[in-house]
Amino acid sequence: MEIDSTWRQHLRRPWIMAGPCSAESSEQLREITKEIYRLGIKVIRAGIWKPRTRPNHFEGVGEEGLKWMASIKKEIPVQFATEVATPQHLELALKYGVDIIWIGARTTVNPFIVQDIADALTGVDIPVFIKNPINPDLALWLGCIERIAGAGVKKIAAIHRGFSSFKKSSFRNEPLWQIAIELKQHLPDLPLICDPSHIAGDRSMVTEIAQKALDMSYDGLMIEVHPIPDQALSDPKQQVAPMQLAEMLKQLTIRSDTNKDALFTSKLEELRNKIDSIDHDLVEHLATRMTLIEEIGQYKKENDVTILQLERWKAILTSRKQWGKTLNLNSEFIEDIYKTIHTESIRKQTDIFNN
Repeated sequence: MEIDSTWRQHLRRPWIMAGPCSAESSEQLREITKEIYRLGIKVIRAGIWKPRTRPNHFEGVGEEGLKWMASIKKEIPVQFATEVATPQHLELALKYGVDIIWIGARTTVNPFIVQDIADALTGVDIPVFIKNPINPDLALWLGCIERIAGAGVKKIAAIHRGFSSFKKSSFRNEPLWQIAIELKQHLPDLPLICDPSHIAGDRSMVTEIAQKALDMSYDGLMIEVHPIPDQALSDPKQQVAPMQLAEMLKQLTIRSDTNKDALFTSKLEELRNKIDSIDHDLVEHLATRMTLIEEIGQYKKENDVTILQLERWKAILTSRKQWGKTLNLNSEFIEDIYKTIHTESIRKQTDIFNN
């Protein structure tokens, strides 16, 4: 898969795209474009077709909004970006000179639709941004990127907008940062953009999430901005007003990827060496633990005892979380570690039972 290696450099970190969740009227789009342009942002996002979970809600203005974009571009030197979910959407977006398109979370999950859009993109030179799928599935995200790249599109970026979850959370969509980090491991030259608005679902959290993304070396941000957020026809809670966007841009700290100071480099290397030593011990202890697991598995098999011992598993999880708490370790962190260990323990014992 070939991605333009200069594309990421062109974005000039941090690259920012901002605008309303939905283009609602010519006046609204023109007003917010002027406000955002005054802040030095030259790429305006605006939804034209809105995929809503349930019917009878505002689903976008359609082709009329594309006409507004074309008209505004004659007055203000900006680029417009919008979401497309079908080849027909793409055809109309290109007809009216949209500069950037993105593929939304609900589309990324469907390889058939993605392939249709990819086929329609063949021979088209336009940047394509790809949002993560609704559910935490890295393969779907990668697959969508690969299909678009397979159409010959070179300017591709990924947008991390968070993932749906059934657990109670302060986020509208769980960030699950590790999935975006793993995507970067697969595609290091791929620009990674954070959508803090969709992750947060609440404007009060947008700045905090944006800062965390920049601290993790994301290339840019996609932020929803509305002239009067509470009156927005879609996602009012997560949109910020232009004044709030201006304040956010002042507050954000931009950090470099490296520091060539000799003292800093020396201290960092010292700390990393200590971590390497501890990790070596951890791996050795894990190997010892798994050897004991194999002994337990063999003993259970010989005595016709089931692999899964639910009460023992509950006791392990409870005690380890308590141990972690006394050492100021996050309870969910400990739980995730031991769930992984338990999965491997079950696998090893299953192998013994099958032999």
